Amino acid sequence: MNRQLWHGHAMRRAVVLAGCTALVLAVTGTGAQAGSHELGREVLAANDGWASEGVGTTGGSAADAEHVYTVTTWAEFNAALKAGGDAPKIIKVDGMIDAVSEGCQAFEAEGYDFQQYLADYDPAVWGHDTPVSGEQEDLRDASSKNQEKAIKANVPSNTTIVGVGKNSGILGGSLQIKAVDNVILRNLTIEAPIDCFPQWDPTDDNKTGAWNSEYDGVVVYGSTHVWIDHNTLTDGRYPDSSLPSYFGKTYQQHDGLLDIVRGANYVTASWNSFEDHDKTMLIGNSDSAAATDAGKLKVTLHHNRFEGIVERAPRVRFGEVDVYNNHFAVTKDQKYGYTFGIGIDSHLYATHNAFSLAPGVSAAKTLKKWKDAPLTAENNYVNGKLTDLIAVHNAEIPEETLRSGAGWTPTLRAQVHPPQSIPWIVDHRAGAGRVC
Repeated sequence: MNRQLWHGHAMRRAVVLAGCTALVLAVTGTGAQAGSHELGREVLAANDGWASEGVGTTGGSAADAEHVYTVTTWAEFNAALKAGGDAPKIIKVDGMIDAVSEGCQAFEAEGYDFQQYLADYDPAVWGHDTPVSGEQEDLRDASSKNQEKAIKANVPSNTTIVGVGKNSGILGGSLQIKAVDNVILRNLTIEAPIDCFPQWDPTDDNKTGAWNSEYDGVVVYGSTHVWIDHNTLTDGRYPDSSLPSYFGKTYQQHDGLLDIVRGANYVTASWNSFEDHDKTMLIGNSDSAAATDAGKLKVTLHHNRFEGIVERAPRVRFGEVDVYNNHFAVTKDQKYGYTFGIGIDSHLYATHNAFSLAPGVSAAKTLKKWKDAPLTAENNYVNGKLTDLIAVHNAEIPEETLRSGAGWTPTLRAQVHPPQSIPWIVDHRAGAGRVC
């Protein structure tokens, strides 16, 4: 792949403006000054979303010289993650590093044959009443486990991962921020991993069948104090439109871009660009997870750009989720389901956002009710016009009537811009390569 061409696509709106997210420098022995702009030494500012709660989020900013790494390959990246345990560390990703550089064939278990898989589980042969089983399904599962081991990278506590310059990030890897504390990801282009071995489930989708995939670009699982800032997350080279179909269903090879689940808490995602993806962001991944999720999943999303996103921006269960000053752009020819998904016991507070909806897309579709839960949705603008999203939704989709009033008011908001200015501000400043 031509790295420069890829980044020309990923950064197609790149215009760097003066004035960036408020930052403070870590107090370390490195002598970093306010003008030196060492990304690895910068920490989340006070009052900047839920990740600033309590002790705040500093990542690996206090790392000593022995725990600062520059990596150019996936192997070097994983080695750096493992080095030094939970001691503060800074990992600088230089260039686009590929977790699947050898291709999907490298993960195939001996004897796995995709054409045989299709022949064995063709609905005309297998039907739609029972899940698939047998030799080829076992080999598909073994191949999938090989890929999982290779592409999942576990991020330890007290870690900062930053991209070097404008052209750095991760292709096809899945960053696992699992059961840790105090992590920062910044200035990375993250191309969503593709599942090389999706499973056919003939019983799915009302027994019409579906291909189900694994692997998210970034997963925050049971972790606390995580700041995800100025990254670009996208399907990149593999948009859903390029995927083939088998058995009349898209051979889906993508899962989420950023999922925050299983008791994760105190997360801020700011100034990111989420592009060209279907199932974008889950906050809470199961209605049955109250034991781990109730009272947690406190997440702030601000100054992010969502373009070409089909759904889940985000879909929320349980959490107190603050969503402000984001730009949601629905383009003319894209598939579109909804933006905000209202799930069980969720408390979404969505204000001062801007929506740019293509002709024929109603503002009523910005909300989707999965379970009865209250939300606040005020001072949001659709195509430049102040719009009561809940009122429009309830009028046009009365069978999914939503209740106003999230039951809480955010206090950790560093700066709130007028929503009329958000499309211009966010489109020119969100994403990797735009940290001033």
